[in-house]
Amino acid sequence: MRKSMDRTGRGVVCALASLALSAALSSAAAAPTPKESARIPFAERFHVTQHGGIARAANSSITCGRPAGRADTPCAAAQQGGAGVNGRYRMAYIDVDSDTRTYNSSRAHLRIPAGSRVSYARLYWSGNLRAGKRKPAEGNGRVLIAEPGGRYKKVLADTMTGHRTGSRADGFQASADVTELVQKSGAGSYTVSQINIARGRSKAGAWGGWTLVAAYENKKLPLRTLALWDGFESLGGDRRALSVRLKELRIPAHSSGRVGVVAYDGDRGRGKDSLSVQTDRRHPHALRDTANPATDVMNSTVTEFGRESRRQPAYRNTLGFDSDVFTIKPALRSGGDQLTFRFTTGNRGYLLGALFVQADTKR
Repeated sequence: MRKSMDRTGRGVVCALASLALSAALSSAAAAPTPKESARIPFAERFHVTQHGGIARAANSSITCGRPAGRADTPCAAAQQGGAGVNGRYRMAYIDVDSDTRTYNSSRAHLRIPAGSRVSYARLYWSGNLRAGKRKPAEGNGRVLIAEPGGRYKKVLADTMTGHRTGSRADGFQASADVTELVQKSGAGSYTVSQINIARGRSKAGAWGGWTLVAAYENKKLPLRTLALWDGFESLGGDRRALSVRLKELRIPAHSSGRVGVVAYDGDRGRGKDSLSVQTDRRHPHALRDTANPATDVMNSTVTEFGRESRRQPAYRNTLGFDSDVFTIKPALRSGGDQLTFRFTTGNRGYLLGALFVQADTKR
C-alpha cells in the first residue's frame, strides 16, 4: 500500500510539473514581441560602489554536427578545442534537460560567495536565425530559465532587442532583469532553454547562447566599483573599433579587478580581434590568457581567466559564442579615475552584447 501511494504521489508531482512547463511554454509563445533595432549603442545598465563582486554563468546552446567535407575537423575534436568554425558544420541543438518539449537547453554554474546578497542580475540570450532553416524573429524576446533545483519559468525581454539582418546572418540579442529570481535562488546551476536559434548549415553558420550576470554585496569583501554595460554593436566592415569608459573611479594601490565580455559570431583562428584596457592615459594593456590569444580574443570560448567555466556541456570551442572573464590587475594604476576598454577587429568582425567590470576602489 505504501509503495502504491508513493507512486501515486510521484505521478501527481510529475503531472503538476508537466502542467507548469506547458503553461510556461504556451504563455511565452503568446507574449508580445519586444521592439527591435539593428544597432543599440552601448550604455551603462548598472553601476554601484559596494563591498562585493560580479559573478556570471554562461553557455552555448548549439554545437556542431556533421562536417561539410572530409578535410574539416571532426565535430568531437572541435568540441574539445580543435580548429573549426560553425560555417563548416551542420549545426545541432544542445539539449541537456531530457524534456522533449524543449528543443534546446544548456546549464551553467553561478558562483556567489556564501553570505552574499544579490544586488542586480540580468540574463542575456542570443542566436542566429538563418542557417539550414530560417527561424521567425517573433520568438527572439522569450526564453525559459530554471533556477538550481527549480522548474522552468518564462522570461520576457524587458528592453529593446538587438536584431541585425545581413547578407550572411540574421542575429539578435535580448535581455531581461532576473534580479528577484537570482536573489531567491542564489548560487548553483541555472538552465536556460528555448533560445530562438536556427539549426542546420549555412555559409555564416549557426550560433547562440546565454549569459547570466549577477552583482552581489558581501561585507567581507573589498570595496569595489561594479558596472554593467550592454547594447548590440557590430564590429567589422566600416567599423573597426569601439571604446567603453568607466569613470569616477578611485583606484587604490595593489588593486585587483576583472572584466567580462559577451560577444557573438567570433570565429576561432581568424585572428585580428583584440581587447585592451587602460587607466586614464597610461599605456593600454592587451587582454589575453591561455584560452584567448591577444590577437584572437573572440575565438568561441566560455572561460574565466583562461580556465573553462563550470557548465554542461563544457565544449571548449563553442563555434560562435563568447562569454569570457579576464583579469585587469596589470592595467590598474594607483590614483587612476577612469578605465577605457577598446575592442578592435581586422577581419569580418563580430557582434558585441555586454561588458561588465569589477574593480577595487576607495571612498
